[in-house]
Amino acid sequence: MNEEYEVLPLVKNSEEKRFELKVGEYTTFIDYKEHDKKIWLIHTEAPAELQGKGAATAVIEKTLAYLEENGYTLIPICPLVAAYLKRHPEWNRILDPSVRPH
Repeated sequence: MNEEYEVLPLVKNSEEKRFELKVGEYTTFIDYKEHDKKIWLIHTEAPAELQGKGAATAVIEKTLAYLEENGYTLIPICPLVAAYLKRHPEWNRILDPSVRPH
């Protein structure tokens, strides 16, 4: 993760059902659905101003850490999250048992 993102707090916006990372005036986010202690990560989006600068990766990494710290299991729907998991199989430890790692 880029150093500039490490200090930024991840916000779980329960009203909007998304995890948010505010970078200056811009917000990168992941839409989610939650039931019991399972979270489906549905869609990741970074504004054009942040694309290619690691903001989407940062919000994914911070979200995965949040899920692990709070005892959630993950069902990755978002292609960007799924691609991240392929590159970082150590995160398979938080996958829901219904999900088979790739």
